[in-house]
Amino acid sequence: MLSSSASVLRSVLTKAAGYGTAITCNRTKHTLPDLPYDYNALEPYVSAEIMQLHHSKHHNTYVNNLNVAEEKLAEAVAKNNVNQIIQLQPALKFNGGGHLNHSIFWEVLSPSGGGLPSGDLKEMIIRDFDSFDKMKKQVSDAAVAVQGSGWSWLGYNPVSGRLRIAACANQDPLLPTTGLIPLFGIDVWEHAYYLQYKNVRPDYVSAIWNIVNWENVASRLQEAKMEN
Repeated sequence: MLSSSASVLRSVLTKAAGYGTAITCNRTKHTLPDLPYDYNALEPYVSAEIMQLHHSKHHNTYVNNLNVAEEKLAEAVAKNNVNQIIQLQPALKFNGGGHLNHSIFWEVLSPSGGGLPSGDLKEMIIRDFDSFDKMKKQVSDAAVAVQGSGWSWLGYNPVSGRLRIAACANQDPLLPTTGLIPLFGIDVWEHAYYLQYKNVRPDYVSAIWNIVNWENVASRLQEAKMEN
């Protein structure tokens, strides 16, 4: 069964494709997904205050703005207004990416997470990075090095069948931007950590590894390999 974040991705891409062929009056709107845990469940690594603001305010804003942009896009397509269609692309990318990225982020964290991956995921990490610690360091280094706001990702390359690391600016979604299928990501926008960690991003990045949901990451890897 596809995860809810995978369903979000499929919904966004399906709608985008559909605008080229038909406009429906009863377009299904995107909705804010429920968290799979309470706001305080990731403490002490991520505070309840951050989680509540991050999920109910920031993520919800991306969802609302994505719905508005899609409504405008549908109108523009119906009117064959090519200029407006082009003008809407940044809003669709930013808010669509924000929705996709956060829908994944909530699921790859868990109050019972941390530790080490196992099975196929562990074997592929060792094959592609020599060790778990080297993979962890590369993902962390990429997260800390992001200038301004963005994400650091562990992704699966469906062409080579290997794991790769990439950083994306702002809310650029990993798959459309790099071709990698997202498995695990670290949000390094300041709203994800500033209230607790201030400007010390490395401490936040280090803390995240204590709550990684490796079972979810492993499931994403299996889904990615099946779709390849």
